[in-house]
Amino acid sequence: MATERTVTIPKGVKIEVDGPTVRVSGPRGQLERTFRFPQITLTLRDDTLVISTTADRKRTIAMVGTIQAHVQNMVRGVTEGFEYRMKVVYSHFPIQLKLSGDRLEINNFLGEKKPRYAQIVPGVTAKVGNDEIILTGIDREKLGITSANIEHATKIKYRDPRIFQDGIYRVQRG
Repeated sequence: MATERTVTIPKGVKIEVDGPTVRVSGPRGQLERTFRFPQITLTLRDDTLVISTTADRKRTIAMVGTIQAHVQNMVRGVTEGFEYRMKVVYSHFPIQLKLSGDRLEINNFLGEKKPRYAQIVPGVTAKVGNDEIILTGIDREKLGITSANIEHATKIKYRDPRIFQDGIYRVQRG
């Protein structure tokens, strides 16, 4: 039993397959990723990328769908890009944000004197508004890692989370 999934390549996007490595380039930039998994082959046919396997194992068949989803995200990233919106929530002390290079400085979080820092992954652009942070980029994984870094930097410890709900939270992604 052979399993096969396809990804159609839109106009303006170029996909190169070099063994397990897939390179996707488009109007917004270029992404490269290596998909090493035994018994899965990646081939280019006309304007489609075919991900196939002849194995019957559930794990291998599931990985075919996973690779297809990753390649579709790469294609969408180089054509449209991604944008995550994060909301600054506070009720006790006003949080002040400042971008400095590749990290976000979070001041006055719960009245703390020392600032907290969140790493912004290279390839992600951050814009700080009044009570909002907008993250944009072409790699969906890097955006997710950056938003997780920001949420983790404002994690509250040793206080009741029902009362202290201050923090920076992702409210929209797309």
